[in-house]
Amino acid sequence: MADRIVDPRETEAVDPALRPRGFEEYVGQEQITRNLRVYIRAAQKRGEPLDHVLLSGPPGLGKTSLAYIIAEELGVELRTASGPTLERGGDLAAILSGLGDREVLFVDEIHRMSRTVEEILYPAMEDFEVDVVLGSGPGAQSVKLPLQRFTLIGATTRSGMITAPLRARFGIHCTFDFYKPEELEQILVRSANRLGIKLAREASVELARRSRGTPRIANRLLRRVRDFAEVEGSGAIDVAILRTALERLQVDTMGLDKMDMRILETITYKFDGGPVGLDTLAAAIGESSDTIEDAFEPFLLQEGLLMRTPRGRVITSRGRVHLGLPALETDAQGRLL
Repeated sequence: MADRIVDPRETEAVDPALRPRGFEEYVGQEQITRNLRVYIRAAQKRGEPLDHVLLSGPPGLGKTSLAYIIAEELGVELRTASGPTLERGGDLAAILSGLGDREVLFVDEIHRMSRTVEEILYPAMEDFEVDVVLGSGPGAQSVKLPLQRFTLIGATTRSGMITAPLRARFGIHCTFDFYKPEELEQILVRSANRLGIKLAREASVELARRSRGTPRIANRLLRRVRDFAEVEGSGAIDVAILRTALERLQVDTMGLDKMDMRILETITYKFDGGPVGLDTLAAAIGESSDTIEDAFEPFLLQEGLLMRTPRGRVITSRGRVHLGLPALETDAQGRLL
């Protein structure tokens, strides 16, 4: 873990100066934002709370930022919580009872909530009430506590782990995609302006290409390259200082860092290209299987460097070429020879 410079699992708060303040500043995910504008305007016209929203996708793609923008557009407060910290039903009931009319509750990592807490959400999301048990033993009574009408926004990196009953209660589902380099370039230019960084056009283009399609990584790399520019350069970021900094950070031309390369190399050299089971791979590189699946694999799969099969992970021809090895030979039907 200490050798991973660009870690998409980090949940550190985004610099407020870099977080978009409204839809007009939010870059990328155009289909999602265009539809959300309609949903928000319709809810405001009817004087109703916005339907519950589920945001899913890999880390760092702007799910939290979009939740803040939704609350801002609705003109209401945003309350935040995290799935793993909601251990007891009473914790969630207390949060829900404190919400005002049409306010927004944002729950990050909602797939990690306990089943007990999740069951309290069902009547809260559908009927705006929670069941509270008063007393204990034979004399215990269940009382329905009415709630203000609210909107729940849940964010998850593993939508498949959300139970069907909970998923069905979200009226709006948004699945995030990795960003295009030109979209990341827009984000980098805006971030550089806000941070007072001189960023050459050629440098912004290359940094966008090497940011793994992820705004959080792009902004983090921008800050780290700025450090090198200020200490070992003139303060401005040009292509030369950018390449020097990224080489020192062990980020290659595709945006892969040391841990990404370690995954590809382990599958290729230790397991003859695969297939290798996820747990076996995790043990071989000293990383948890959940972290590999959530943080590393999505981009490797997106770029066609890795492949999931029923028997395990397999290196692809493109992955072999990236490691400097010859591509796998296939027949006319694409089968390995």
